[in-house]
Amino acid sequence: MNERLSALITGKLSRFDDYLTRIEAHLSDENGGKEGQNDKQCTLEARPQGKQPIVVSNNADTYDEAVMGAVTKLKSALDSVIGKLKTH
Repeated sequence: MNERLSALITGKLSRFDDYLTRIEAHLSDENGGKEGQNDKQCTLEARPQGKQPIVVSNNADTYDEAVMGAVTKLKSALDSVIGKLKTH
């Protein structure tokens, strides 16, 4: 599962490779072994070169959904930060 999610994250964010030094992913199950809605959480931390880290998180019913939601949020945040870098 780790390799698949890692490939998914790096593939979706590959266009930012030139601007990032590292991406960290943290997955958690907020209910432990119990079932529940939106209990899977993915937190992504991206480190743009020369800038403060950008952290986003997303909760969902499955890890795949949590990761995809966090990737979408991170892409939006990176578009904003990288866009500002390109205009200066």
